[in-house]
Amino acid sequence: MAEEVTKAVPAESESPEPPAPVAEPRRTRPLMRLLQAASVLLVVGLLALLVWKVVVGGRGSHLVSQIRDNKKPIAPAFLLPVIWPHSATWPSDLRQALADGKISPVELRGHPVIINFWASWCIPGRAEAPRLAASARAHAGRVAFLGIDVQDFTGDARRFLRNYGVDYVSVRDGGGSTYDGYGLTGVPETYYVDSLGRIVAHSIGQVSRSELEDGIRLASQSAK
Repeated sequence: MAEEVTKAVPAESESPEPPAPVAEPRRTRPLMRLLQAASVLLVVGLLALLVWKVVVGGRGSHLVSQIRDNKKPIAPAFLLPVIWPHSATWPSDLRQALADGKISPVELRGHPVIINFWASWCIPGRAEAPRLAASARAHAGRVAFLGIDVQDFTGDARRFLRNYGVDYVSVRDGGGSTYDGYGLTGVPETYYVDSLGRIVAHSIGQVSRSELEDGIRLASQSAK
C-alpha cells in the first residue's frame, strides 16, 4: 500500500498589531492658566479681607469698651465724601471744612460734634430723624451734628434727608470701614465727641430726646 504522505500546511502568519499611538503631552491652554491664577488671587483676596475685617472689628470693639469705661478715646479718623452739604446749623468757622467735598473729624475740633450713623431704610432711624434735626437747630452755631450714611443708596439717603428737613451735613461710608472702626452693631448709633475730639458718650439704637441732650451736655462740658 502506498504510504500516504500528509503535507503540513503552514499556518497563516498573524500580522503584527500596529503600535499604540503615543499620547502627546497635554498643553495647558492660556485661558485655563488665567482662570487658575484668578482663582488663587480670589482666595488670597478673600482671606486678606477676612483678616482686615477681624482686625478692624477688634479695634471697634475696643473703642466701645473704652467709651463704656469713660476713658474718652479719640474719635477714629475718617475722610468721607459729603452727600448732603447743608451746614446751616454748624458753627460758622467749621463750614470751610466742606470746601473739598470731604469731612474728617480732625477738621471739626474746637466744637462738640454729634456723630449719628444712619440709613434711609432703618425704621428706628426714621423715628429719631426729626428729633436730631430739631436738636441741631436748638444748638445751632455751638454744636456740629454730622450724619454718616451707611449700607445705603445715595439717592435714597438724599431723599430721606430732604423729607425730614435735615439742616446739618451728612457724609457717606460706602466701604463700611468707618462703621467697623467705630464698633457699630447696627444702625442707628450716636457718638458724642467733645471739642478735643474725644468720644465721651455713645447711644446704641434710637436715641431719645433726654439721652440726646445728656450726650450733648457731656460733650460740651468735657473739655472745660
